[in-house]
Amino acid sequence: MRTNLTKKDLVNLVYMQVGFSKNISENLIEEFFSSMMSNLIKEKILKISKFGTFSVRLKKSRIGRNPKTKETKIISERKVISFKPSKEFKNFVNYNE
Repeated sequence: MRTNLTKKDLVNLVYMQVGFSKNISENLIEEFFSSMMSNLIKEKILKISKFGTFSVRLKKSRIGRNPKTKETKIISERKVISFKPSKEFKNFVNYNE
C-alpha cells in the first residue's frame, strides 16, 4: 500500500464518490487547500472540527551542527506549522487499525 496521498488521488476520490467531473473535482480540491493556506497565513490558526488544529508558530534561531564535519552554523528564525489532532481523530486512529 502506498504511503503518499496526492492531490490527483483526492480528485479521483471526489470524482468516484461524489460524481463531479474531474475538472470540477480538481477545482474543488485546489480551492479547499487554497482556502486552508490563506486562512492559516491570515489567522495563524486553523481548526477543523473532528480532525485537528493547524497552527503557525515561530521557531527561534539556534546553533546547529553538521554531525559529519562538526561544523557549527546558525539556523535562522522561521515560522513552522504544527498539527494537533482532535480527540475524535486520535480515537479513530487507535481503534481502527
